[in-house]
Amino acid sequence: RLYRVAFTTITCEDGSEDLNLTGDFSAPAEFFVTLGVFSFFYSMAALVLYLRFHSLYAENTKLPFTDFCVTVCFAFFWLVAAAAWGKGLSDVKAATHPNTIISAMSACKAEGKCTAGTTPAMGLANISVVR
Repeated sequence: RLYRVAFTTITCEDGSEDLNLTGDFSAPAEFFVTLGVFSFFYSMAALVLYLRFHSLYAENTKLPFTDFCVTVCFAFFWLVAAAAWGKGLSDVKAATHPNTIISAMSACKAEGKCTAGTTPAMGLANISVVR
């Protein structure tokens, strides 16, 4: 929810103005985290089923197939969630890039008047997508 982030910039008239970032990229991250939590709960439930109720699992023929189908669905949604989180991260990177922020500042509208400093390090964010 980058639109909630506001910061003060300088103006050419020796004043200041509030500038808000643009974009709401929280949905992919929320989907990724929610799916991770549900996967954890399902894994714990399956572990209890395998260890505590092994005889029920071995005798019932529909239970292993249902378990397989649910696991395949989780694997598919995990792939979709990872792709969504990757896209959301690239959108956050684009929205917070120094050149994007400078182009939104009124004092820097003239060509070549402002230059961006260093690009922020996003290595740990990139690793979160790879995991």
